[in-house]
Amino acid sequence: MGSVEEPSRPVLKRLPTPASRRRLSAQAGLREVMSQFATGVTVLTAGGERAHGMTANAVTSVSLEPPMVLCCVSRAARMHEAIVTAGSYAVTVLASDQKDLAKYFADWRRPAGIAQFDSVDWTAGPQTGAPLLDGALAWLECELAEVYEGGDHSIFLGKVVASSRGTAQDSLVFYSGGYHQIDGRVRASA
Repeated sequence: MGSVEEPSRPVLKRLPTPASRRRLSAQAGLREVMSQFATGVTVLTAGGERAHGMTANAVTSVSLEPPMVLCCVSRAARMHEAIVTAGSYAVTVLASDQKDLAKYFADWRRPAGIAQFDSVDWTAGPQTGAPLLDGALAWLECELAEVYEGGDHSIFLGKVVASSRGTAQDSLVFYSGGYHQIDGRVRASA
């Protein structure tokens, strides 16, 4: 029996990947990509014996009926235990002039427990007792409804038990690794 030659196929060569599309490690790549997604800036708080606050942008609405929001918190963060212990959390949506508050609650060197709120103006939430930071755009108080595992984070699904709007007009956003201000008069384009 003779050998059968396979038809020749063109040789495909991989073109060099442009520097702008080179892959980073999975974790660094995700951080780089997500840094291009502008988000609002919030401070999550929990009251009670393990009172704590933490700057967060992994917060989103889930449902209008019933009203629900979620937040994602690293299982290694002190905030994680604070929410679990309290069984509730609050979300303060920061205004454009509250960048210092965002930085303060992102700094792990601040005091622990309720003492971290000594240097800021706040009011205890009427439903949860969680600190609501003064001067913000808005506040939500949530009862913990469900906790889901999400890699190295937990996804806390909260039933909104109280919400209110402040008088501030301009929003603080996080984009490309930094804080930016959005003028409240900006309107959507058609």
